[in-house]
Amino acid sequence: MLEKVPPFFKNKFVFTFLLFVGWMIFFDQYDLINVFKLKHQLQDIEASAEFYENEIKQTQEQIDELQTNPKAIERYAREKYLMKSEDEEIIILENPND
Repeated sequence: MLEKVPPFFKNKFVFTFLLFVGWMIFFDQYDLINVFKLKHQLQDIEASAEFYENEIKQTQEQIDELQTNPKAIERYAREKYLMKSEDEEIIILENPND
């Protein structure tokens, strides 16, 4: 039976190395499948972190604008809370496709 085994695999060091590599690829806690899953998950988290950093930046700019400009406060109140002055009427147009 040992005659059918290539001489390359008869060396105990090569056999041990191949066994170790097989273990690391398929059975270890951090096998290739888990490494690829974790890498993909890390990319998703980094993308969402970048999105939230941009959102924080935009919100901070809005806050700074609202703290320094009274016209911006009025515009914000009119847009977000539908506030109006005494002599105005508000007409809301809705798109039927939405």
